[in-house]
Amino acid sequence: MADLKEARVPDIGDFDDVPVIEVLVAVGDTVAKDQGLVTLESDKATMEVPAPFAGVVRELKVKVGDALSEGSVVAVIETADASAPAEKAAPAKAAEAPEKAVPAPAAQSAPAPAAAAPQAAAKGGLQEAKVPDIGDFEGVPVIEVLVAVGDSVTKDQGLVTLESDKATMEVPAPFAGVIKELKVKVGDTVSEGHTVAIIEAAASADAQPAPAAASAPKPAEKTETPAAKPQAEATRAADSAAAPMGAGLPPVRFDAEALLPDKVPYASPAVRLFARELGVDLLKVKGSARGGRITKEDVQQYVKGALQGGAPAAAGGAVALGGGLNLLPWPKIDFSKFGETEVKPLSKIKKISGANLARNWAMIPHVTQHDDADITDLEALRVQLNKENEKAGIKLTMLAFLMKASVVALKKYPDFNASLDASGENLTLKKYFHVGFAADTPNGLVVPVVRDVDKKGVIEIAQETSELAKKARDGKLTPGEMSGGCFSISSLGGIGGTAFTPIVNAPEVAILGVSKSATKPVWDGKQFAPRLILPLSLSYDHRVIDGAAAARFTAFLAQLLGDMRRVLL
Repeated sequence: MADLKEARVPDIGDFDDVPVIEVLVAVGDTVAKDQGLVTLESDKATMEVPAPFAGVVRELKVKVGDALSEGSVVAVIETADASAPAEKAAPAKAAEAPEKAVPAPAAQSAPAPAAAAPQAAAKGGLQEAKVPDIGDFEGVPVIEVLVAVGDSVTKDQGLVTLESDKATMEVPAPFAGVIKELKVKVGDTVSEGHTVAIIEAAASADAQPAPAAASAPKPAEKTETPAAKPQAEATRAADSAAAPMGAGLPPVRFDAEALLPDKVPYASPAVRLFARELGVDLLKVKGSARGGRITKEDVQQYVKGALQGGAPAAAGGAVALGGGLNLLPWPKIDFSKFGETEVKPLSKIKKISGANLARNWAMIPHVTQHDDADITDLEALRVQLNKENEKAGIKLTMLAFLMKASVVALKKYPDFNASLDASGENLTLKKYFHVGFAADTPNGLVVPVVRDVDKKGVIEIAQETSELAKKARDGKLTPGEMSGGCFSISSLGGIGGTAFTPIVNAPEVAILGVSKSATKPVWDGKQFAPRLILPLSLSYDHRVIDGAAAARFTAFLAQLLGDMRRVLL
């Protein structure tokens, strides 16, 4: 006898309000067990909600643009007679969508690994090595696996290498032991708490086998329908193979207004955010993934085409990338005709930095204010302090003094310690003072951030910048150590140059460039005297800061550097 039953969203992890991007069935359709009903797309994966039983769709409870969570009702299905085999309910429909349905044998075998995990853990010393806190980033790709099954590892030894859009980092072993199982491979994406490997812990204080055995069954506590687990795993794998979904971008909530039924760009929230930051209209971007889904790479290709004049300008007029300029195509030249060449791909850091710099330069009206600071007395003080603290291993840098003086200037001119929102109408004034500095690494420039500079002394700032610079060179900076900056300093004094135009690091509104100091003759009113002069180059967002304010800022900063006692006032 037929019965009306509700088909609900199964366990989809820790995600809530995941948007419906496609409805796969209609009222009156006959569906097979495990056949897809709707497609959801989070910021990390595309997944289908399967029919938990065979039958006929009598009512659809959702439409494109709705946001669903675990337990939400998707459809009302009139099930077939319980005595009838499930396979006979809809053979035609199941045949029409072989990719949508998940075979029943696979679904039944899915719980087996979960059941086996506690048994394996009970054999003594088996523990999970998980991804530690990596800041606000999720879905960070694995670019290298550093160990193999059977390897002995020490505590804090690297297991895998992750690379976000800002940094490369290793996941360390939390304890010593032997690798029994690897849970990830190159290309997988992981977040905080993901299991990287199963390690048979060594007999030491770090091992703690008993608590691990007791906690091992925890992953099995979350119940899943037999169909949901393999379905979610399959869709995650397919999505990962298609393209990395905006690693390093902050998580965003679903915007229902962006998914009107007649205007539905097929893209995840992370890709939507990425497109908004670049001023790209997703309706004008052609998706390359399955079903026409737009990936981050599609947006990047569209931007490249726009810069080369090969794509229409994005909606939004002057806000669009390039300001609607009709640029000439990028020249295509076969350089090998003129001599020997070598093609060298850019590092990932340079690719990401390049896209950000192009956006910042195109969308921010830059102006650069140049000034000179007399640091003769400050340099003498720095040299003297380094001699006094030589035995303690403390080395003061000019950057530490620059940071301290910059914070005093930021307090006096708060518009420089602010951010403009995407609409260009609201300015957020910050009451904290986190200063970033450009660090040169073999793979390109990165910007570590020293937090609460106003609360630290010059010696402490010097020690922290030295530690962060070393981590940057070693590729061990975490995303959290490169986020939250209010103002940036790019110092080329150790290399050379007299002046340059640094590019503002959005969403900041100003950046200070520092060139190489040089001894110059300066008129003191009676005669020319040799003075050590430091060139300053302040680039700023002219929408927020006018030329008079920039001139006052650099003049005040130069005054502070000329007499650091003023910092105490």
